[in-house]
Amino acid sequence: MSDFVELDSSYGHGGHGGGRSISQVDRIKERLLSTSKDAGSAAKYHFKRVFGKGQDEKTLLKDGEYDPEGDEPLEYRGPSHMFTEEQIAQQKRLLIQPECPYCCKCCNVTKRYAVALLSGLGFLILFGIRCNMGVAIIAMVSNRTISTVTGAVLKPEFDWDAQTTGIVESSFFWGYLITQIPGGYLASKYPANRVFGLAIFASSCMNLLIPAAAKMHFGVVMIIKILQGLVEGVTYPACHGIWRHWAPPLERSRLATIAFCGSYAGAVLGLPLSGILTEFVGWQTSFYFYGAVGMLWYILWYFFCFETPATHPTITQAERIYIEESIGEAGPVRAGPMTFAMTPWRKFFTSMPVWAIIVANFCRSWTFYLLLISQPLYFNNVFGYKISAVNCDNNLFLQQLFHIYSAPCF
Repeated sequence: MSDFVELDSSYGHGGHGGGRSISQVDRIKERLLSTSKDAGSAAKYHFKRVFGKGQDEKTLLKDGEYDPEGDEPLEYRGPSHMFTEEQIAQQKRLLIQPECPYCCKCCNVTKRYAVALLSGLGFLILFGIRCNMGVAIIAMVSNRTISTVTGAVLKPEFDWDAQTTGIVESSFFWGYLITQIPGGYLASKYPANRVFGLAIFASSCMNLLIPAAAKMHFGVVMIIKILQGLVEGVTYPACHGIWRHWAPPLERSRLATIAFCGSYAGAVLGLPLSGILTEFVGWQTSFYFYGAVGMLWYILWYFFCFETPATHPTITQAERIYIEESIGEAGPVRAGPMTFAMTPWRKFFTSMPVWAIIVANFCRSWTFYLLLISQPLYFNNVFGYKISAVNCDNNLFLQQLFHIYSAPCF
């Protein structure tokens, strides 16, 4: 600006430029300013297109990604292109559709919806794991025919009374209760997608150890179930941490619902599948099956899910810009992790809506897990149904009715 002041003063005094008026000087200044603004905007735009990976990825775009006449969204084509509000709104609608053709040519699913589907599949496996013990324990403690020298006798494989069975089944929740709040801190300090994936992987690995642990002592099974509860307690907080970076504000409810509905789908499918495997193959099979499926799921999760859109190697620039700008417009994301002192605990525990959510979720969880764990044993002991009949015959619809109707309420 000092250069323009000197220019103005030189023309104002009759020196070499005394023949020019003040209006001519103003026009020259306006032209210089407009030219510099256009040049600066154009340079900034093309710099962002070439170095479009952001500061967290110090790399250039791939050769195929940089195309001056490519399929970038209309609002990002540069300062020289002018578009109407209808054209920009139409382009944004294309970006938020799950079947967006820009984002995934093989299956027409955007990366954020791929994360939601994989998250839902992970919850489906987790809740299938939680169904294993409730179904398998019927065969573990029921009398079976054993051939001996003196003849056939009826004897259970595990001589566990009702108290021991209850302790073994409830031990999972001892660990599950502890890591609910710490799970949120872990998801804010470390990549939330890694916390979520490792939790399911660890629980699946421990599920493979339960049959061998049961033959040692029921106390060993309790230790494994407690450890399973500890690692699974971080899954819900970690999943919320994933959506902090991946969910645009207008799609947050939809993406979270896709992911969390996997828990109820896991209960609906886990009970009959565990019953079939236990009845026709053996009670150990359900533990091995879900353990192996969980480990295979983790391989897919590791290679297809990333912490942020900026770190995803195959995401399109269109989807990445849409996600980052949508989240940026909603409000800045906190750079550092939350600390214990920063959490407004007093406001939490003095808020009536918070207490309403706590009471409602406690009642929902109580009835949900009561049916999930005790339902197979109840139908077996009271009505005398076989394990496969408890979960697979005409009673399936009535037994799963609660879980089916709970999914939209959740």
